[in-house]
Amino acid sequence: MASSRGRRRIQEMDYWPSFVDALTTLLLVLIFLLSIFMVAQFFLSQQLSGRDSVLNRLNAQISELTELLALERASSAELETTIATLQDSIGDLTADRDRLSGLLEAREGAAASAGGQVATLEGQLDEERQISQRAMAQVELLNQQIAALRRQLAAANAALEASETKEQESQAKIASLGRRLNAALVQRVQELNRYRSDFFGRLREILSQRSDIRVVGDRFVFQSEVLFPSGSEEINPSGREELDKLAAAILELESQIPSEINWVLRVDGHTDAVPLSGTGRLRNNWELSAARAISVVRYLIEKGVSPRRLVAAGFGEFQPLEPGDTPEVNARNRRIELKLTER
Repeated sequence: MASSRGRRRIQEMDYWPSFVDALTTLLLVLIFLLSIFMVAQFFLSQQLSGRDSVLNRLNAQISELTELLALERASSAELETTIATLQDSIGDLTADRDRLSGLLEAREGAAASAGGQVATLEGQLDEERQISQRAMAQVELLNQQIAALRRQLAAANAALEASETKEQESQAKIASLGRRLNAALVQRVQELNRYRSDFFGRLREILSQRSDIRVVGDRFVFQSEVLFPSGSEEINPSGREELDKLAAAILELESQIPSEINWVLRVDGHTDAVPLSGTGRLRNNWELSAARAISVVRYLIEKGVSPRRLVAAGFGEFQPLEPGDTPEVNARNRRIELKLTER
């Protein structure tokens, strides 16, 4: 009975690590989905910013045409006022002419002594006729100018309508481009997820014998002791064997992913929170984590992996998998992570 109780207590204690691992996996999946959403929004905003500049130029052209239309309308109003004034003057001149004609007719039957006055009146009538002719010429010229202004106004209205039509077409093109861009981003993410799944599945098959190499969310995790001696960035012999398997899987992946998918394998170095001891070349955990990530990248390049597909990053002790400072927690936090992502 004591042995049975001991086994039940051990089994109850084994549930908690699995529960914590499940919660950690769920949290990392949520973080990954948020990251994908932010990257998609960034690329979409980059594509739309260029269309905003085109719309700004169109709006500026519309504003210039609107100002020109207002000026033309103001000039037309002034010309119409001038025409009205001239027409009033013509009316006055016509009245004076009629008055003088009446006076001339009334004096035609007068005596010969009135001949000088008749000649004077005829001279005045000729002057009035000349003035009237000049006024009519000015009216004709103004009518021609008004016709030209009306043609310019019609052309400005046509240009404004064309600009409005072009703006509507641009808006429709931008909306269509946005839909195509969203569809392309979704397709790229789906394709990369498929290749990521295939890649991690291949790594699971290759490294399934090692309990200290595991998958956490969207990352493949090597415990640092698998690859490096304590406090060093030099890869040990057993670590080279594991990286040889990894390099073969990456080379196989390179031949399968289409060239238009701009992917990279990010190598992240992490340490625990214990400060480095001694007076070696590496001064702190930042340098150690970065140096280990760079060592892995260099080794993979030596094995034929393209440098364009590799990224090295060091996080020191500031991205732990688990909180705490026990030896077990520190061992899990000392790790190298591999993440297949889009550049």
